[in-house]
Amino acid sequence: MSQFPLMCDVLQRFDSPSLENIPEAVQQQMATLKLQDRIRPGQTVAITAGSRGIANIHIILREIASHFKQLGAMPFLVPAMGSHGGGTVEGQVKMLASLGVTEESVGVPIRATMETVVVAETSNGLPVHFDRYASEADHVFVVNRVKPHTRFVGPVESGLHKMMLIGLGKHAGALVYHAGILTMSFPEIIAAVAERVLEVCHVCGGMAILENASDETALIEAVAPQNFATREPELLKLANDWLPRLPFSDVDLLIVDRIGKNISGVGMDANVIGRKFNDHAATPLDSVRCRRIFVRGLTKESYGNGTGIGLAEFTTRRCVEQVDPVITRINCITGNHPEAAMIPITFETDKEAVEAALTTIGMILPEKARVIQIANTLHLSRVRVSEAYFEDVRRSPKMELSGKPYAFPFDTDGWLADVENAH
Repeated sequence: MSQFPLMCDVLQRFDSPSLENIPEAVQQQMATLKLQDRIRPGQTVAITAGSRGIANIHIILREIASHFKQLGAMPFLVPAMGSHGGGTVEGQVKMLASLGVTEESVGVPIRATMETVVVAETSNGLPVHFDRYASEADHVFVVNRVKPHTRFVGPVESGLHKMMLIGLGKHAGALVYHAGILTMSFPEIIAAVAERVLEVCHVCGGMAILENASDETALIEAVAPQNFATREPELLKLANDWLPRLPFSDVDLLIVDRIGKNISGVGMDANVIGRKFNDHAATPLDSVRCRRIFVRGLTKESYGNGTGIGLAEFTTRRCVEQVDPVITRINCITGNHPEAAMIPITFETDKEAVEAALTTIGMILPEKARVIQIANTLHLSRVRVSEAYFEDVRRSPKMELSGKPYAFPFDTDGWLADVENAH
């Protein structure tokens, strides 16, 4: 078989807001918390810094820290990312630097440790682990993006609550809470642990960040600790509405240029690819069905963490060689998701992988296959689609073909052009 479909670049338009002045928005929101009534000069404040690729995160953290300094406090950052970065201090500081978060860019010290203190126990017997430096601070301020989680559904998923559990719980806490999923639901664990954290860990507030479908800051909102439980579910609904989407929900072959921890907890967002409840098939609860997935590489910001490669059926040796097996297995075992580290069928070139994948999609001629190629699951404003979709694109008010169709973009060595370097 040597036939491949024609392809064309497609531009998607998403209906979601974009925040213009990030520093001003952060300062305005911080003022609503009236922290001057609670923070005393000279007191220390631990501010969480996670491992996700959040737009403008260094600016947001800098402005939060600036507000505390204006109050005479002594803020510092703590890496709050569970077992990411290989579960080491050096790895986590390196991860922050790759996201633009350094002592210089934020203007405060970074105090990194993998040590935790068990600060409490939940009513159902779970030990509550908390970053040692954060536990010693006079106050803790929680910062995170609110968005749908990649593996479970609940009133709160990924956001302020998860940062208090997995982020500040470090590797030790992540192990406990992910193990707890075997006997209780994750929403139950979140509710129980967050309740105790808010009671004993001096949380003075949080900053919820929402992004639009173009990976831009859409909303920044300061939340008082007593409002975490009621406000985060409301923000989650907004975040779900603004989530970037594939241009079509029925896909024979999805080609993903890069997966990575800075993109999603499982490398590629299961809410986007439709594998939230089953690693290799859509369920009735998924809104997208990708029959086959081919992963071409890892983001440099992942530093070899290949978590999520196991959700694909096809890859290349070049991609596999980017995977650090130690870092990857630590993250996947900690997350109780060992399947996410499994290596797919591996080929020498992209062309061989695509050719093989198109033989496994059923009674569909390869040139008629519904193929979508994306840079990653965060950046979907520009994608590449096959000829089977062209008419649907032309009829859509939210999409347009960019340029003329072209042959499947393999180079002479059998490697695909990235979506960023669109034809």
